[in-house]
Amino acid sequence: METRIAELRYKEVISVADGSRFGYVGDMEVDLESGQVRALVVPGRRRFFGLLGREEDRYIPWSCVRRFGEDIILVEDPPRRRTPRRHNG
Repeated sequence: METRIAELRYKEVISVADGSRFGYVGDMEVDLESGQVRALVVPGRRRFFGLLGREEDRYIPWSCVRRFGEDIILVEDPPRRRTPRRHNG
């Protein structure tokens, strides 16, 4: 099966463990030195129709991706939200 990066935006990410739906792929994290995909990024859901902003984005490590289908991507472990990095200064 072949797919383009642009087509990933139309695939829904679903947990293999419990069938929960995380949303659609919004972006990818790529290691520019090696060219390997590190993670899929699923944008956070809107709060109260978008008036209260969004939840945090979900970063799904590439190692958690199990299968690609026509319309879905199955992931094994529930993706954890990435916490923003703090700079000590």
